[in-house]
Amino acid sequence: MNAALAIDNLSVVYDQFHALKDVDITVERGESFGLVGESGSGKSTLLRAVAGLAPVSGGTIHIDGEALRGSKRSKAFYRRVQMVFQDPYGSLHPRQTIDRLLLEPLAIHGIADGERRIARALDEVGLGNGFRFRYPHQLSGGQRQRVAIARALIVEPSILLLDEPTSALDASVQAEVLNLLEQIRRDRKLTFVMVSHDLGVITHMCDRLAVMRNGAVVERLSSEELAKGLVQADYTRNLMIASKGFVKA
Repeated sequence: MNAALAIDNLSVVYDQFHALKDVDITVERGESFGLVGESGSGKSTLLRAVAGLAPVSGGTIHIDGEALRGSKRSKAFYRRVQMVFQDPYGSLHPRQTIDRLLLEPLAIHGIADGERRIARALDEVGLGNGFRFRYPHQLSGGQRQRVAIARALIVEPSILLLDEPTSALDASVQAEVLNLLEQIRRDRKLTFVMVSHDLGVITHMCDRLAVMRNGAVVERLSSEELAKGLVQADYTRNLMIASKGFVKA
C-alpha cells in the first residue's frame, strides 16, 4: 500500500544555501507525523517544498504514490493537500469576510455546494454561522486560526500540512486548537504532517517524528520513545533540555 507522503533525497537550495539536504521521510495514511528542530533546521522548508512554495533542486515527493514534478502543483493536488500556516492573521485577507474567505477555495476548485460546506466547516471548528460575515480583525487569534483550519478543510483534503499552527497563540488557546485538530483528524481520518519547536506538542499530537538540524534529518523515533527519553542523538537530547515544560514520562 502506498504511503500518503513519501519524500526521497529531497534537496532545496536558495542562492547556494542548502536549506534541505537529501531528506527522506515516509508518512503513512491516517498518521500524524511530527518535524522538530531549532529555527533554521529546515522543517518549515520541508512543508513548503511539499506544498510547492519552495524550489526543489533534487529528490522526489510522492503523494498517494503519485510523483510531484518540480514546484508547480495542480488543482487536484490542492484538493488533497492543504496547509495551515503559523500566523492566522497574516494568512487571512483583512478586507474579506469569513464567508468570502471560505467561498474562495470552493470557487477555485469549482465546488458547488458552498452553503453546506461552509456551515459544516465552521461548525467543525467550533465557530458556527454567526461568524460568517465578520472580518478577521473582529476575531481573536484563536478564532482566526480556527477560520484558517476551516478554510483548509472546506475542500475536504486527505493531508494537512501544519506549520507551527498554535505557536502564535496563548497557551490556553493552544490547547483548545490542538485538541480541535486531533478531533478533526480522527473524524475525517486525515494525515497530518506537523512542524513544531515544542516537543510537548509533538508528543501529544504525533505518532512518529523526525528531528532536523541544518537541513538534514538527524534522528527518527516514535513519540513514545521521545517522551521516555529513549533518544540516540545528542542534538535531540539538547532539544529536550531546551524545551521548556517538556517532561519525560
